[in-house]
Amino acid sequence: MKPHKPKASRSSAKQPEKGNGFEKRLRMFLSKAGKNGLTMREAMTRCRATKAQSSAFREVIRKMKEEGELCEQRGRLVSTRALGYLAARIIRLGHGYGIAQTLSNQTDIYIGRGNLSGALQGDTVLIKLYRDSSGALPEAKIVNILKKGEGTFSGVVQYQGKHPGVVPDFLSSAWIPLDDGGADVHEGEKILAQVVSRGTDYSGHTARPVTVYGDAQRASSSALALLEQNGIRSKFPEEVLHDADYLNQQGIPPDEIQRRTDLRGETIFTIDSADSKDLDDAISLRRTETGYELAVHIADVSHYVRHGSAIDKEAFARGTSVYYADQVIPMLPPSLSNGICSLNPGEDRLAFSAILQVGRDGQLQDYRFEKTVIRSAVKGVYREINEILAGTASPEIAQKYERVKDSIPLMKELADILTSNKLRRGAPQIDTTESKIITDANGVCTDVRPRDRGQSEIIIEEFMLMANEAAAKLGQEGQLPFVYRVHEEPSREKLDALAEILGRVGLDASPLRKNVTPGTLASILEKVKDSPRKAIINKMVLRSMAKARYDESPLGHFGLVLSNYCHFTSPIRRYPDLTIHRILSDYLSDSSKKQLYSKYGDFVTDSAKHSSAAELSAMKTERMCEDCYKAEYMAQHIGEEFDAVIDGVSEFNLFVELPNTVSGAIRVENLPGGYYESDGVFEFREQATGRAFRVGDPIRVRCTAANISDGRIDFEPVEI
Repeated sequence: MKPHKPKASRSSAKQPEKGNGFEKRLRMFLSKAGKNGLTMREAMTRCRATKAQSSAFREVIRKMKEEGELCEQRGRLVSTRALGYLAARIIRLGHGYGIAQTLSNQTDIYIGRGNLSGALQGDTVLIKLYRDSSGALPEAKIVNILKKGEGTFSGVVQYQGKHPGVVPDFLSSAWIPLDDGGADVHEGEKILAQVVSRGTDYSGHTARPVTVYGDAQRASSSALALLEQNGIRSKFPEEVLHDADYLNQQGIPPDEIQRRTDLRGETIFTIDSADSKDLDDAISLRRTETGYELAVHIADVSHYVRHGSAIDKEAFARGTSVYYADQVIPMLPPSLSNGICSLNPGEDRLAFSAILQVGRDGQLQDYRFEKTVIRSAVKGVYREINEILAGTASPEIAQKYERVKDSIPLMKELADILTSNKLRRGAPQIDTTESKIITDANGVCTDVRPRDRGQSEIIIEEFMLMANEAAAKLGQEGQLPFVYRVHEEPSREKLDALAEILGRVGLDASPLRKNVTPGTLASILEKVKDSPRKAIINKMVLRSMAKARYDESPLGHFGLVLSNYCHFTSPIRRYPDLTIHRILSDYLSDSSKKQLYSKYGDFVTDSAKHSSAAELSAMKTERMCEDCYKAEYMAQHIGEEFDAVIDGVSEFNLFVELPNTVSGAIRVENLPGGYYESDGVFEFREQATGRAFRVGDPIRVRCTAANISDGRIDFEPVEI
């Protein structure tokens, strides 16, 4: 059986007006009525709804209630806007708090412990904004739950007598009873549960077990629960696996090679981490009379994953691959991501190549994109190439890279020029550290370390940036339907918060009160590069930045100081890259602009929006999973002391980070002696003595608890 052919799906027919026009008229009359609203009879009369149309009219009201446009108060229909209510969706639940995202403009809103009304992730709710007494940013309380989500949550099974229940990881500390299905679960197991009946708060809910993962004291069990709770599927549908296996087994037809530029004789190789199996980018570089010819060869995934196919629909739903600890949940089935699409050494592979003419000054002079066939000479490893560049490589490593040895110093030469250009245009060089989770053969975390970033990592990053910029230039100059990677200016609120902290650590924050450019932030980072507060200031600047996202419009990239930028270089791992490959493939095949907009005009909007949401969900899930592994590691070090730095303050906690990237909390009641008050931003201060614990201060701590199930780690200060 062959893979299913992609099916075109278009609909240009004009959709009938909702509810025979009732919705539009009702919206207008409710707006005029303000907070007084209308009775049902008044609403029907003004909207000219006949008795025969009452069912259709009530259906319109039901939908408008569900979408948060109106609510019912004391028997009257009232516009939620008139009451100051907003419709939102619960996107995250933490330890006693929730984050809701407004439906109108995707703004994140904080909801405190006492204002959640038992809401669950995925619920659509009505919220009322307010400003609390501390003068913090606006928060909200839930007024009503409009539409219930799936109602799933993770937790640990706990018995009260003979009655099984589940203590949620993030909802609250409430014990939620399990119904009769709880007979199959055991004390201490990690489960995914689903609420089957709701009370007015979490303690009033009843749930049933959906999936049992095993011992809650294993990080791997907790990670599986987090993946499922956040809608990240590890298994692929059978149809998708079958189609991917077929494509992998078919290999590359000879006639396809004939249609492409043959680069198999060029010195091309990949550079990635040692354990990477999905190799989606390779490079080649040579010196020219005017500078350099840099070619970035990307796996031609779009050749295999056709628009509208079963594989494509699954890839769109996933949006991105998910990486945590030593695991990967791929966007594409392994037979594609690790097979025919992976640029494995010594094997013919189809590629989409960006061939870039770069001047001696590192400026992009010209570019072209070609469909090619390549053969990678070697699977480069970051660590090994760093050793070659440092002159510390063993003879065995030197022999491995014999065929590409002349390319490596040339790569560093060009990358150094590109990095200098980035600095000259004022791009902030934010220095942050990622975590590397080390696990044993059983998947148990045995160590946590900062992830190294050497010369070869910087080289590949610079080359990918240039290829991405060239692809975005082509999209912009060709006026194509496109998916850009955009990064907007920081909000005034975040800049003001950053300025307050910088001012309190003695730095001049006045530039942040004016028109802030990327160079403004770059200058701040330069001033603290030799300061003991360097790490925390870098983290604060990063937190002040807007989130990068995808958009169909070229809004520019603030952090890179580029007017055109996109993601072209990782179609195995990211759906927007795959979208761009398809568009550019059709463009190079002489599709007209009209044809491209007919095929992709609406799709790029959907791809950008969905991919942005999928990326945020993946990043959140990766972070939560790694927290569980870090807690698993720290559980082996309870009672031990560590050096740390204070990197955050809330109303009741100091947050600290260890040099190995493990972070946790110190509760205010564990601070030494006296009565402390928090300003919620920068410090805890003891009222009688004035002793203060400030963001950026070094502190000696002792680990007192590590909850593997939810990733929480507790510390207490050590008196010196």
